[in-house]
Amino acid sequence: MEGITAPHDGSPYDESDIRRFSAEPDKRPGRTAFQRDRARVLHSSALRRLAGKTQVVTPGSQSQEWDASPRTRLTHSLECAQVGRELGAALGCDPDLVETACLSHDMGHPPFGHNGEQVLNDFAKDCGGFEGNAQSLRLLTRIEPKRFVRADSVTSEVTTPGAGAAVEAGAAADGGARLVSVGLNLTRAVLDAATKYPWPQGAHPTDPDSVKFGVYEDDLPVFEWARRGAPPNRTCFEAQVMDWADDVAYSVHDFEDGLHAGHVDPGALLSTPERDEIWAVAIGRYVPHDTDPAQLAAALDRLMAQEWWPHGYDGTAVAQARLKDATSQLIGRFCLAAEGATRAEYGTGRLTRYGASLVVPREARDECAVLKAVAHRYVMQRADQESLRADQRIVLAELAWTLTARAPEGLDPQFRALFETATDDRARKRVIVDQIASLTDAAARSLHTALTGRT
Repeated sequence: MEGITAPHDGSPYDESDIRRFSAEPDKRPGRTAFQRDRARVLHSSALRRLAGKTQVVTPGSQSQEWDASPRTRLTHSLECAQVGRELGAALGCDPDLVETACLSHDMGHPPFGHNGEQVLNDFAKDCGGFEGNAQSLRLLTRIEPKRFVRADSVTSEVTTPGAGAAVEAGAAADGGARLVSVGLNLTRAVLDAATKYPWPQGAHPTDPDSVKFGVYEDDLPVFEWARRGAPPNRTCFEAQVMDWADDVAYSVHDFEDGLHAGHVDPGALLSTPERDEIWAVAIGRYVPHDTDPAQLAAALDRLMAQEWWPHGYDGTAVAQARLKDATSQLIGRFCLAAEGATRAEYGTGRLTRYGASLVVPREARDECAVLKAVAHRYVMQRADQESLRADQRIVLAELAWTLTARAPEGLDPQFRALFETATDDRARKRVIVDQIASLTDAAARSLHTALTGRT
């Protein structure tokens, strides 16, 4: 097909993997399809906005505790991408494909992190709910303005009725033809790799009560196109690498940030009462409900027995260097565990798409879960953080209902046009959700103040 450039000679990815929803020629010959995808995501405004979205603490907050420049959603995504790129390459994946999936995986997260996600899900219950991963797919394939095409020119592979409307992000006149957005128009393999939960709302394959899903109803046509030929409900190998890289990056780095801020005291991790509280956080949230606390204790003991484990932190340059070394050691430990176990199961060949599943030993998952629980217990459960989260929920809820009453006032031009052409209240509400989800933490507060007069 014209405009398709394979990743490289001998690639395990075929023409179907590198197909785009709307065919387009290369602007510069020599780049692979996945290199183009990576560039598109790196240059997207949605990725830049992650610099102003909460990872653990609010970006730009000033306090002596957080003078170590805590991570944002953007820095987390960059670190996840570095981890995923190297792990994927070691296992035979195209590194640009995996890196692009990692860079994209959090692009749909709203202001105030998971706190904001809960508020928007409550607000959007009557129009399909809200889920950050489903929003990421929507953003990549519809909202991020990169490529508009004639509605009658999208790929013939999409046969679902209403497929054109499913990717519409605006309309314009072009000799009488309707133009629709196909977002960044990424390849099928990249969209599939960026999909952590390949099912719609309420269709979790093993947990009917799970709130996790990866596609809204009106985005199903492009989702089904991206998933063509994939086993139902199964994530591709590259998505599994992305998912583990995400776990590794945020567990290790949230723990590191907690030490930097003085919230995590390594000595307290020896206390039985403190440990009991950590297990209470982990079980049901980061490990299954039936996990034996002794299993988690063994995981923490294994980590604390390592020569590089940080047994103290005083903020000096030497302590910072030792902590950074511990961070590197932890990342290497978790990645090598997955690489070794996967190679033991599948051999030395290139592992891609649906030819293998990532194997992560239980011990590594337990150790990763313990780090998440430590950060959650000592950072996210602090009283001042809960007070802040309560305020954030009020701001977003008031913003959502104020926009509902006053829209199109308060909407950016992109979303104002969509609101004015929406055909019913459900569609108009989804536009409001898309607008709020696109805001940074600071922009959400600023718009709330502008519309309500309250700070």
